[in-house]
Amino acid sequence: MACAFKIESHNHPSAIEPYQGAATGVGGIHRDIFTMGARPIAALNSLRFGNINLDHTKFLMKGVVKGIGNYGNAFGVPTVGGEVYFNDCYNQNILVNAMSAGIVKVGETVSACADGPGNPVFIVGSATGKDGIHGATFASADLTENSAEDLPAVQVGDPFQEKLLLEASLEAIQTGQVVGMQDMGAAGITCSTSEMSAKSKTGMVIWLDKVPTRQKNMLSWEILLSESQERMLIVCKKGGEAELLKVFEKWDLECVQIGEVTDTGRIEYYMNGTLEADVPADSLVLGGGAPVYQREYSTPKYFAEIEAFNPDLINEPKDLISIAKKLTSNPNIASKKWIYEQYDKMVRTGTMTSVKESDAAIVRVKGTNKALALTVDCNSAYVYLDPYKGGMIAVAEAARNITCSGGIPVAITNCLNFGNPHNPEVYYQFVHALKGMGDACLQFETPVTGGNVSFYNQSVLKDKTEPVFPTPTIGMLGILDDVNTFTSLDFKNEGDLIFLLGVQNNEITYSEYLSTIHQIKHAPAPYFDLKSEWELQSTVQKIIRNKAIESAHDISEGGLFISILESAFASQKGFNITIPSDVRKDIFLFGEAQGRVIVSVSPFKKQSFLSLIEQDGIPYLELGVVGGTELYVDKTCYGSIIEYQKIYLESIQTSIDE
Repeated sequence: MACAFKIESHNHPSAIEPYQGAATGVGGIHRDIFTMGARPIAALNSLRFGNINLDHTKFLMKGVVKGIGNYGNAFGVPTVGGEVYFNDCYNQNILVNAMSAGIVKVGETVSACADGPGNPVFIVGSATGKDGIHGATFASADLTENSAEDLPAVQVGDPFQEKLLLEASLEAIQTGQVVGMQDMGAAGITCSTSEMSAKSKTGMVIWLDKVPTRQKNMLSWEILLSESQERMLIVCKKGGEAELLKVFEKWDLECVQIGEVTDTGRIEYYMNGTLEADVPADSLVLGGGAPVYQREYSTPKYFAEIEAFNPDLINEPKDLISIAKKLTSNPNIASKKWIYEQYDKMVRTGTMTSVKESDAAIVRVKGTNKALALTVDCNSAYVYLDPYKGGMIAVAEAARNITCSGGIPVAITNCLNFGNPHNPEVYYQFVHALKGMGDACLQFETPVTGGNVSFYNQSVLKDKTEPVFPTPTIGMLGILDDVNTFTSLDFKNEGDLIFLLGVQNNEITYSEYLSTIHQIKHAPAPYFDLKSEWELQSTVQKIIRNKAIESAHDISEGGLFISILESAFASQKGFNITIPSDVRKDIFLFGEAQGRVIVSVSPFKKQSFLSLIEQDGIPYLELGVVGGTELYVDKTCYGSIIEYQKIYLESIQTSIDE
């Protein structure tokens, strides 16, 4: 068996029409999966919004979440994971990245090709309307105060129609009559006909007047560029037309021949017998003759502020308890329950993490003892502060989430969200983030199987241009060869020992603590060492396979305290930890140095656990024990689980309701 997975953006449409923008983004990415012959079994999303206290942000957030939930729930694929960040740079230009993963038997995949001159070409699914015309153009322009006026007729998603299309497409593939198939995404018929022809070095003749339409008297260019949803292009074996038509008739879907494959290498579009366009197939797609740009880039001016950062000016607060509570309520840290409770994560009954929480979503592959581990990750603030290091961290954190859940990282897909590439500073971010991601992927041996690039994510307001933070979202796939290696993040037993694994770097660098408490936005990105990170994860994988630990949870936003707190929430068991005497308490508790994992260990397995750790030379600290319902740090009670859980669960809900 194999897994088909991909992530793509639907940013600009969601910023203007959040409900349908997000819904059609979900529908589109699922179509990419089942067009290959794979059945989607899981969805994830990565969302970026502006200041949560702004009414505009609340409006966009409610629409996006409802769009994702309504489409995915009706389509019948569980939304199993995701991430949500808030930052002022996304006030106007939000980011909506959708990921889908599906399962297919090896040898039963279908390519987006157009082999065999003389083979018929069919359009299947929904009728074509005037929605989404110039959608691709709209997505490649800056957002301004007048962007809503330029919005093409918004595509309207129909998850029930897509469910029929899914079943019909998979059944059609089983007939053996499908030569090639492709979803109609950006630029509609123009894109799918040219891409499929270019891939096979063939051509097509297309009769646009045969295309089923929703509106009368549609012009040829409107039919060509429409981005109506729930449509596919299929190349069928000549002579297999009747068998194909029978399948789509069964599912009550339109299936109409609109052309045939040729050997000319050109696409000829006819309307009522009149030749409307005649172009080389490979002139319209990336594979043929696209220009390669060597763009100018320059070091961002704001780097001077980062270099001027003086850690000696950051005074250590005396009241760490109030800081712990304030960070717990930070929207980038607090529970996203208000969002994910609107998603169905139980449908198809394969989601193991619907019962036990872990760092990655775990989805059982039915009929086997294996499972998929899936995650989306990117801390864009890190990438903004250091594009190269931030790009590496995005990959490493995704891998760390999969590792801590009991899986082995296998491959990534990515969604590269950046500003205008003509801006030299933005292009600097792009170039160096890619280098960082590439180096990390080489270290973790995780090939990049696909994804997309979304430029022009910036807002132009009153002559001021504000690019979003560079956000190269990583969608990572991992495999659990044995579901019994699944490791959750919750503490298990009273008296279990709590250990910190990895390098404890005590430098004052950027963190939510520094940003929220000290109002410092420009500081060096957190400590990160690629080789140490890889060694740590290799060891964590080993101790999980040896059943030497009870739980594992990586350290990310909010630092060590938040990580341990989340394990306490998931188990309703408190903790009692001690901070080493040679470190600053605030940095130890709330710093975000990378390459660290919190594990809990049964006292009966302590020696075997330490033996495995010490064999690999992994740094570690024994912090304390699990127990009670209160949270102790250095013998000081920071409060109860119930107290912190109330803050953690209600923060975003309260902001939305205000």
